[in-house]
Amino acid sequence: SPQLPDGQVLPLPSVILGELRKDPQNPTVCFYGHVDVQPAKKEDGWNTDPYTLTEINGVHVFIGNLYGRGATDNKGPVLAWINAVETFRALKLAMPVNFKFVIEGMEEAGSLGLEKLLEEENQSFFSDVDYIVISDNLWLSNKKPALTYGSRGNACFFVEVK
Repeated sequence: SPQLPDGQVLPLPSVILGELRKDPQNPTVCFYGHVDVQPAKKEDGWNTDPYTLTEINGVHVFIGNLYGRGATDNKGPVLAWINAVETFRALKLAMPVNFKFVIEGMEEAGSLGLEKLLEEENQSFFSDVDYIVISDNLWLSNKKPALTYGSRGNACFFVEVK
């Protein structure tokens, strides 16, 4: 847990671990996402309140553009996977995979506590995971998303130049 300059220790937010289905005939896919965001102020250039999800240019039943801090990094992608599961269930379709979810609230601060949780759950919650999907990325333009593949981990370091 992080310690403030005055010595106060803050508890880390919980990481949500969820699973849906345990059919041994199907592969298990673990979806990772985060729900914390970078700070934002309207003065930073927002046309709307950054902490109120706002729809602009909605046409009839089609959703317009959604504006709000975290809509793409990373709340929208997290919700997309949950909506995919919801759609399979609503249409009464057999799900082709078992689902596991890891949703955290400390990614923007370096995922404090996540490594420890992964080590603790390695032989239990994660023991049957075949694939991991991380939907925390960027779009190269309004019509071209990026697909990152082959991620092997992160290297974190600090450089101070004087």
